[in-house]
Amino acid sequence: MKFFIATCLKEYKDDVCRLFKEAGIGTYSTTDITGVKQDGEPNLLQEWFAAGDEKFDSVIIFSFTADTNARRAKQLIEAYNEQHQTGFPVRVFIVPVEDSI
Repeated sequence: MKFFIATCLKEYKDDVCRLFKEAGIGTYSTTDITGVKQDGEPNLLQEWFAAGDEKFDSVIIFSFTADTNARRAKQLIEAYNEQHQTGFPVRVFIVPVEDSI
């Protein structure tokens, strides 16, 4: 069993949920999050009217699933990221589950 986790902008949620289903992951959970991007040195010209750090409405989608489903979902999301070259790719993590009750 694997713990499969994907993070993405809210705008991509429906696409990622469709990819979960295509990979055989029919049961999953979602939760809204706020992503924060903090760059090193501030550029005072660009930050003149900005409040500082950029914040993004994001979502985490996760499921406990079979290894084959997790690997398939990862492949589908990699292909999705290649087709949708943005500064905000969908991130995925596969975490092994050693024991559960």
